[in-house]
Amino acid sequence: MAKYLTLLYYKYARIENAEAFTAQHLAYCKSLGLVGRILIADEGINGSVSGTHERCTEYMNHLRSFDFLKGIEFKMDEEDELSFAKMHVRYKPEIVHLGVEGLDPNQKTAQHLKSNEVLEMLERDDVIFLDTRNKVEHEAGKFKNARTLDIETFRDFPKAVEQLEELKDKTIVAYCTGGIRCEKATSYMLQRGFKNVFQIEGGLIKYAKETGGKDFDGKLYVFDKRITVDINTVNPLEISKCRICGTTSTRMVNCANPECNEHFALCENCGRKMEGCCSQPCRENPRKRKYDGTGYYMKGINSKA
Repeated sequence: MAKYLTLLYYKYARIENAEAFTAQHLAYCKSLGLVGRILIADEGINGSVSGTHERCTEYMNHLRSFDFLKGIEFKMDEEDELSFAKMHVRYKPEIVHLGVEGLDPNQKTAQHLKSNEVLEMLERDDVIFLDTRNKVEHEAGKFKNARTLDIETFRDFPKAVEQLEELKDKTIVAYCTGGIRCEKATSYMLQRGFKNVFQIEGGLIKYAKETGGKDFDGKLYVFDKRITVDINTVNPLEISKCRICGTTSTRMVNCANPECNEHFALCENCGRKMEGCCSQPCRENPRKRKYDGTGYYMKGINSKA
């Protein structure tokens, strides 16, 4: 058994005095020695934390003790090292930023599909799988033949939906990493007149754990220092390509130029040649960070050359 757990969770729920709850929650997480990233808003909580099995278990029981978080689900991965460097808990207007007023997934969202139902949908020619994640994520991995969106962040989703008008009468299965974005994305699509919209219960992570990740090509992008993880043990296929030379590469890095910091695929040879940068102008930037082969930068350690 690996030494650490990484937990991924969210819950749309009305949190009274959310700002005060945020400060209390940060202190509690630090008292347990956990690391991670948690967003808290009036509409709920969205987090990923990492720590020992004992401390993570204590943390899960703590959250379950709140009435407003009743039914919260945790997705767990065992790891040999911590997935984050520090603990951040922040109050935000939304736990995932879409920027559309009046959306409440607790009131209206698409029907959830269980993993076996997703497998059935994958066999149908009349079903469209819609990737609601950003382009960095779906360039690393996506469902076979999925419809992807050219978006930088989730707040670009409403604009992208305008290009999907021809799908309003189609059967659509929306998906994201853990499910939180699809709750809002499908709520918005239903508001816009899409009729037959579904979402994957628990997102790609739960689907992979229950099915072996069948028909998901590439790797799953995650928002911690692991960067990407393998989730398909049934019919895996690498799809991401090096930004510089175009060869198949699963190495995801941040550009060594902090003013760019773009996340992209970079093979080992091009990584050395480009010193961890996505372009020659970035390579020539005087603020370029020292590239150690990982493309992962921590403030105060290797943030500057």
